[in-house]
Amino acid sequence: MDLIYACCAGLDVHKKTVVACVRRVAADGQVRREVRTYRTMTADLIALADWLDAEGVGHVAMESTGVYWKPVFHLLEGRFEVLLVNAHHIKQVPGRKTDVKDAEWIAQLLQHGLLKASFLPPPPIRELRDLTRGRTQLVRERATVARRIHKVLEDANIKLASVATDVLGASGRAMLEALVEGRDDPAELAGLARGKLRAKSPELKLALRGLVTDHHRFLLRALLKQVDQLEALIAEYGGRIEAVAIPFAEAAARLETIPGLGGRAAEVIVAEIGTDMAKFPTAGHLASWAGLCPGNNESAGKRRSGKTTKGSQWLRATLVQVAWSASHAKQTVFQATYRRWAKRLGKKKALVALGHKILNVIYKLLKDGIDYREPGTTPGVA
Repeated sequence: MDLIYACCAGLDVHKKTVVACVRRVAADGQVRREVRTYRTMTADLIALADWLDAEGVGHVAMESTGVYWKPVFHLLEGRFEVLLVNAHHIKQVPGRKTDVKDAEWIAQLLQHGLLKASFLPPPPIRELRDLTRGRTQLVRERATVARRIHKVLEDANIKLASVATDVLGASGRAMLEALVEGRDDPAELAGLARGKLRAKSPELKLALRGLVTDHHRFLLRALLKQVDQLEALIAEYGGRIEAVAIPFAEAAARLETIPGLGGRAAEVIVAEIGTDMAKFPTAGHLASWAGLCPGNNESAGKRRSGKTTKGSQWLRATLVQVAWSASHAKQTVFQATYRRWAKRLGKKKALVALGHKILNVIYKLLKDGIDYREPGTTPGVA
């Protein structure tokens, strides 16, 4: 095998320790290895960086192990060319599994140019990614609490969800707070309805007649308090995201020209893939990284599976949601494409396929710096 780097290092990163192997090939072809183990405290990681620098190491490779790689990567990033590698791509030879062997194996693969770095956006994008993912988790937690509120209401035989679209909307919150306060007269509760829900007053009176006990009131009070806390945190994250996303506002606005793609989805997409499409040679590479490409499992002329590949769950989930919105955007190529594919593939597969198509459009917009235009109107992308 060709020798790419005469001196490099492989790191096997764990929660408490980092095993580092420096591998150097001399002019006569002799290989020298030196292995050291460091703790993951900041002072120890600085000592690791100093040792690698003193050894003349220019390139360092490590596995993306949980979250433990992050502090090591951040500390080495400015001093060395650091490759973060998918652990599945560098499996050790069976029967030779130790931390030292892992570090040596990583260094050897790096030295011969057999490692491919995982996609890692620049620090500002990584910060935005942390924020958007944190907000997504908070939104999911709020949805979980909302389901618990539904469960308590059903236990009390309050059928508010059967009449109101959103139990935690303005009308629903007013009724729930009244129930918590001990006001359980159906007519009085129905009178708290607002907007279009007022027209459903007769159904509300029937739905709000139940058997609410002190136990139910306690649970509802605690759950509503939890919803308020989560909504406050979501708003706080939203404000921080707006501030951090200012440098990427132009790219986000460009993505919002795509039918079905709103501001929050644009923030998530920019946070996940960045704005520099040079990191991905083609739209196909980006789709593969996102996990939206059909699988390619064929043997003896028979196709075994077309299941999509593994990829970024955050980006995939957002694109499927965008695809759902785009499939309902009237008189668009996305709606027509979805209807055609849904007949052949089924609705779920059609949404994933449409998400793939939208990602191709996103790649084109960001790469060429243009806005989306519907086919047949003015020159654009579809």
